[in-house]
Amino acid sequence: MSITVWQAQEAGGRLERAERPMLEPSANELVMEVLHCGLCHSDLSMLDNHWGISDYPLVPGHEVVGRVVRVGEGVDPGVIGQLRGLGWISGSCCHCPQCLGGTGNLCGSLEATIVGRQGGFASHVTARQDWAIPLPEGMDPAAAGPLFCGGITVFAPLIDEAVSPTAHVAVIGIGGLGHMALQFARAWGCEVTALTTNLSKAEEAKRFGAHHVQLLERLPDLAGRFDLVINTVNPALDWGAVMGALAPRGRLHQLGVVLDPIQVNANDLITARRSITGSPTSSPASLLKMVDFCVRHDIRPQVERLPMDRINEAIERLRRGDVRYRFVLDAV
Repeated sequence: MSITVWQAQEAGGRLERAERPMLEPSANELVMEVLHCGLCHSDLSMLDNHWGISDYPLVPGHEVVGRVVRVGEGVDPGVIGQLRGLGWISGSCCHCPQCLGGTGNLCGSLEATIVGRQGGFASHVTARQDWAIPLPEGMDPAAAGPLFCGGITVFAPLIDEAVSPTAHVAVIGIGGLGHMALQFARAWGCEVTALTTNLSKAEEAKRFGAHHVQLLERLPDLAGRFDLVINTVNPALDWGAVMGALAPRGRLHQLGVVLDPIQVNANDLITARRSITGSPTSSPASLLKMVDFCVRHDIRPQVERLPMDRINEAIERLRRGDVRYRFVLDAV
């Protein structure tokens, strides 16, 4: 038996359909038949080897929803048939202090779903059972994939940092991450401001949960306003203005992978006890809480669905920013 994959032979190459041997689950692993897989900007970074860690042929795709079809030693066969979601992380050691302490996403032996492994733009994918999260009743499998990477990335600063429901939260960027961050922050109870360079998105931002929409260039006029700023964009910003917009003990939570150093004046940190943090997704426990939170508050990514054999079209459109706000590729 064999499986189907969509793989790139070289950096920047198109994905081509190919056959590989059927996956064999190791101990504590399961095999999922892929039903849907979201397309994330990190897939483009891996395709183009922007981070210098890509191996070719490369099979990207790490926002997977699939059905469990096989299990390895140590996995209850009763999970066969379950719908589960898989994100950037597909395994951790499970015995280091971070894993035992509930922060397995900080494990020094993480296995990333598309780094040295075959990702989800395929008919099947493998993962350790604890990183493949059961979908709760009431969650739409066709739209759920982006929650397991983009969604948990913006949910993490709220739950892992115990943000108060009375906090004033700003989200920079109304895109693949930002449109989910607005929904989470509003449902959390926060006062939410969307910061954008494009006011044509203002009504959409309010529909996603923003109480206020402001142009990013107006940050200097918002001094001391926010307890938390979630930055989802990659370009360098006016970091002095960003830090100045934080209230005392406020925090910039950086999610966009800015390639240049973030230049911050020490006094912006010292005088009002401000801080800068980031989050490499989150733990399995937080993922479980996130999916339950999404069902309770009807939070879902806004997706455009295409069949898997149109994956190259989706990639080119994502490169142009031609999607609102996340592509999901359906198995064919």
